[in-house]
Amino acid sequence: MNISRYRRCYAVAVLPDEQPVFSLDNLLAGGTGIGFERRLLVRAAHLDEPVALAVPACMFLLQSSAEQWQAFPEEPEELALVLGLRDVGLLITERGEPVAARQADQRVRDGHWWALSAIHHRHSRWSGVDSAGEMEKNRLVTAQELVQQLGKPPAEAPARVSGAIALPRPAPDAVAELLAGRTTCRNYARDRPVPLSMLAGMLQNVLMAQAQVETEPGVRFLKKNVPSAGSLHPLEAYVIARDVEGLSPGIYHYHAIAHELGRQTTQPDDLDALCLRLLSGQYWFASAHVMVVLVCRFGRNFWKYRNHVKAYRAVTLDVGHVSQALYTAATAQGLGAFVTAAINESEIEGLLGFDPMVDGVLAVCGFGWRAEAMTTAELDPVGRVWVSTDRA
Repeated sequence: MNISRYRRCYAVAVLPDEQPVFSLDNLLAGGTGIGFERRLLVRAAHLDEPVALAVPACMFLLQSSAEQWQAFPEEPEELALVLGLRDVGLLITERGEPVAARQADQRVRDGHWWALSAIHHRHSRWSGVDSAGEMEKNRLVTAQELVQQLGKPPAEAPARVSGAIALPRPAPDAVAELLAGRTTCRNYARDRPVPLSMLAGMLQNVLMAQAQVETEPGVRFLKKNVPSAGSLHPLEAYVIARDVEGLSPGIYHYHAIAHELGRQTTQPDDLDALCLRLLSGQYWFASAHVMVVLVCRFGRNFWKYRNHVKAYRAVTLDVGHVSQALYTAATAQGLGAFVTAAINESEIEGLLGFDPMVDGVLAVCGFGWRAEAMTTAELDPVGRVWVSTDRA
């Protein structure tokens, strides 16, 4: 029989898992009636879901090489293990079926991921999660509910150091006033569109390439108003326009060098519904006039930081730099803003045809005009935004 060779997929992690189950024996023995079912869950960087394995299959998997191709065994029991692990995508065949697992695994290998970062990224993505509904169901919305369910949090600051030096407090300047007005907005006025010029200014100030340097023929680095590890700037912005004057609602790619918006060929049937699903039910953000989906081209970052233990952390720092800059730019324009990582990445991945290990959705930012009344609670303890005493 002419059969392909096999090897283990590139990145796997084995996590012991225990699930509570009803146990009649435990109950009859005077216990609570709750037992625990133990299993081994294998998470792979090229698979969306974990795979539960019995101990023999898991041990065989871990003993298989991820680099050297091996011939299929002739011994029936070992052959059965290989075929079973192949069918769930954990052992990869050199040719033949299954093609999808081999191609997905190869993309992870080609991406120069550090294995643990790859597994974390793949399996921390959401699909179909309603985080707002879950918070309401579990009574974890208000501060009072959080304390009731979880107890008090750790102290808001560590203990003061004896003999610490008191620092002067300079008078507020324009920068201090601007930063003091930066608060997360959860109430937007959809009846007032954002001018296209204002959106263009936001993108120009935060995401546009201010300059580019060609260090070698065809090798260019960008200068933006936000820092990026290695000056690589691997983040791409996909703009979801909801209420922008002169711009049809839809999803656009922002080109940071050309400073232009390219409307995507594939558009959702219902943009509002997509936004609500993308934001995992966070309706207080889903009404923003503009959303910016931050997508990392991992190949750009990992070109330099190959298999690097800090590379993924650097990418998430880049997201933080962009989101804070968007907050500041929005505040300067009198707009409210937000950023969230509680998102269903699969909504954009599926729509735009992304492989999450190549083009990874990391966060969603948004901005727009604030509503006149606060209908969803916001945190503004210094009263820089909601100066009215009526906060119904």
